[in-house]
Amino acid sequence: MGKWLSVVGIGEDGFSSLTPIAIALVNQAKVLVGGERHLEMLPKTDVRPKLVWASPIGETIATIMSMRGQSVCVLASGDPMFYGVGVTLRRKIPLEEMTIIPTLGTLSLACARVGWSFQEVETLSLCGRPVELLSAYVYNHAKLLILSADKNTPSQVAAILQSSGYGKSKLIILERMGGNQERIITSMANSWNHTEIADLNTIAVECVADKGITALSRVSSLPDNAYHHDGQITKKEIRSITLAALAPLPGQLLWDVGAGCGSVGIEWMRTHDHCRTIAIEQDASRLKYIADNASSLGTPQLRIIFGKAPLALQNLLTPNVIFIGGGITNKGLLETCWQALPPGGKLVTNVVTVEGEMKIFDWYKQLGGNLTRIAVQKAEPIGNFWGWKAIAPITQWVVVKPN
Repeated sequence: MGKWLSVVGIGEDGFSSLTPIAIALVNQAKVLVGGERHLEMLPKTDVRPKLVWASPIGETIATIMSMRGQSVCVLASGDPMFYGVGVTLRRKIPLEEMTIIPTLGTLSLACARVGWSFQEVETLSLCGRPVELLSAYVYNHAKLLILSADKNTPSQVAAILQSSGYGKSKLIILERMGGNQERIITSMANSWNHTEIADLNTIAVECVADKGITALSRVSSLPDNAYHHDGQITKKEIRSITLAALAPLPGQLLWDVGAGCGSVGIEWMRTHDHCRTIAIEQDASRLKYIADNASSLGTPQLRIIFGKAPLALQNLLTPNVIFIGGGITNKGLLETCWQALPPGGKLVTNVVTVEGEMKIFDWYKQLGGNLTRIAVQKAEPIGNFWGWKAIAPITQWVVVKPN
């Protein structure tokens, strides 16, 4: 089958800036799809069938796919492959059946308006995503470009910056870029008081830390006091060694079994936007710790499962890596985790008890891997002097499932 679906990016200036090829694709289409704003750009005399995006968007995607073979044109904003509908369509439809024509996108326009180069900015979309994701991107002197969900996003961003100790950050709100209603609003986060904001807006942020604020690294490990916990936390030094053993890669899914306050799974996700975590915890009182920590540290999409492993592990998405931080002696837990791993998957477990060591040593004799004893001592005052205080030693087993 040939190319039947075209996706054409349109700016706020409408069809005037489209290339001849893009105009031809729009003109020859039998059916047009887009938001009301885009479809209203068409001449009033255009009587071709038109589909307005439904909510949820999946309904319209299914309708488009049902018209496979007909000439369909989707009108999109700017660059359809930059957090756009082109990405969604591409997941469902082979590229061989599509033609994608971008126009000048939000990123290009925003950088031009504020005078930033592409390579010095980080981008984040908050369209249909939790605004708390912002927390993972904030550090002193960072330059952020944020795609807003609607007119309320700038005030939410300002609030997060203030609560994170970045109230002096500069916000530049770029409304309807490229059109005749374009407007730029500049404000400090701590003095934000604008209420009349267009739904179509992009936020440029120059992050400025308040005095005394220390940015939290995206590389492990965060200080223990960055987390709310009841003592059940993998200590900073052990966490750093553990994250190195887990070795997260973009797109991988971690099972954090016996998650405690969620520190390992959260730091796994902080390494890359596409890293995912399912945290499994049997203590109900710790679920709020995990949720609060995930929200405040920029990983609100972490998934939390309440229950005791291995029973709580049923019907979960297949993991790439499993970390067992607690409950290693639970009957059937290691067996269930090993079976759940695909070939090439990795299992990492930390134990502090003799019983736990005996369990993993039996498995180590069968499967191999690396068995490591980790001991850490920290200097602390003893009266008028200083001495070394030991953190409880950890025995760590790391093993990869054969292909």
